[in-house]
Amino acid sequence: MNPNNDLFNNLKKLGLTLPEPSIPGGNYQSLTIRGQIIYLSIQFPIVNGKNLFLGKLGQNISTQEGYQAMQLCGLNLLAQIYHKVGFDHFLGFNHLDIYYRGSEGWDDGPIVANGASDLLVNSLGKPGLHSRSIFGVQNLPRDFCVGLSGSASLKM
Repeated sequence: MNPNNDLFNNLKKLGLTLPEPSIPGGNYQSLTIRGQIIYLSIQFPIVNGKNLFLGKLGQNISTQEGYQAMQLCGLNLLAQIYHKVGFDHFLGFNHLDIYYRGSEGWDDGPIVANGASDLLVNSLGKPGLHSRSIFGVQNLPRDFCVGLSGSASLKM
């Protein structure tokens, strides 16, 4: 079994591909490993350097578009792991922190969060299972509507 091929085959079935990993916007690493834990810095809906899904959910971004934006953030998490670590020794995701900017009265954060959760489970199977926290925030950099960070474990 080749975990990298399985991932790409599953993404292809979903009609998705891994983007090139985004570059940090400051003095930090997009991925660090301490012991057997991978820590992933916040990822935004960026493809090939282009910022997508700007604005507020429920205002100028629909819940369905928010789901797609969060799915893209999840793809960016996978891209960071694939390009910097690979999936040969990948055990699975541990936890996701999901951030969103919603307009007053908009309350579909869990639906948007499922964009990342569904992606990870559908592309990785059991290793994609995770816990998560969802945070509504006032601002995100560059006017993004969502952001995603997380942690994962490597096989010993």
